[in-house]
Amino acid sequence: MVEVTLVPLTNDDREQFILDNQEAFNYGALEEFGLRNDHFEEDGEIISRKTIEQSIDGGEAYRIMQDGQTVGGVVIKVTKERGDLDLLFVSPKAHSKGIGYAAWCAVERLHPEVTIWETVTPYFEKRNIHFYVNRCGFHIVEFFNKHHPDSNDQEAEKQTDEQFPDGMFRFEKRISEIDNCQLASQ
Repeated sequence: MVEVTLVPLTNDDREQFILDNQEAFNYGALEEFGLRNDHFEEDGEIISRKTIEQSIDGGEAYRIMQDGQTVGGVVIKVTKERGDLDLLFVSPKAHSKGIGYAAWCAVERLHPEVTIWETVTPYFEKRNIHFYVNRCGFHIVEFFNKHHPDSNDQEAEKQTDEQFPDGMFRFEKRISEIDNCQLASQ
């Protein structure tokens, strides 16, 4: 497996983290939709500065490092045995090299107390859906859309309706005794 480390985000690197996150998310949207802009938040970004800042401020933010180089980032929230993968991104220049999977495994090792992880991704992010389901062992457990909004998160409901009217998938991963990441490291 590829070797990466998670380095806690510093205030000095916060601005670059936000820009790198936006670049990675925009890359996926542009691949899928081209220059159509109806899926972008403010200022032509698929994920706004405000959304990223709220995520960083409300969770644990890390830079994904490989061989001393920044290759992505991750933001998680942990409450006892439950974890929320808020953001995970890999630089488009480093896609398809196993970095995202290695980073996810590092997150699992960082919080072995978590038995249930959760995340969401827009319906059109086929790379993400493949990654979460086929690589990391998540399962799709819910599909938020105008007929089934996220009743637990009013802001997410508004974002789903306005930005992703065709929906968002919610994923869940229940950690078992032997898990994908544990098998990969053996």
